[in-house]
Amino acid sequence: MSLPPLTINFPLHVSLIEPGPVNTEFEMKLMEEVGKSQFPGADAETVRYFKEVYLPASHEIFTTLGQSPDTVAKATMQVIGMRLPRLRYQTNPLYTPLVALKYADESGSLSVRTFYNLLFNFGPLFHLSMNLIKCITCNCFRRGAVSPS
Repeated sequence: MSLPPLTINFPLHVSLIEPGPVNTEFEMKLMEEVGKSQFPGADAETVRYFKEVYLPASHEIFTTLGQSPDTVAKATMQVIGMRLPRLRYQTNPLYTPLVALKYADESGSLSVRTFYNLLFNFGPLFHLSMNLIKCITCNCFRRGAVSPS
């Protein structure tokens, strides 16, 4: 059972802040360390896909779509200051299409298959999309997406 039904009779509002990728020093160090790691017991093909496809794509997603911790904190403070906040807030409009895939299919297979196909079958399209997003946004959407409306 989720928390909101339990708090309905109290002057307490529960909101979920859903930022998507957040660029932190921890995340960058983690990706760097994982990239150097050995994976004893894992087959060579899986390790190769992980290091040559998945890690670079993850880095590209974080670089392109990621927000700063300050942006997420400001959005969180904005929600905390609201008199009647909604249940869910996404702080990053650039991440909305990926979230929509997750909501469109409760099993999760749509988002997993789409991401798989982008990485393994349409890699050039994935990279082109990330580069177009970088060009189009010019960081315009990274100011914080939460608003009272």
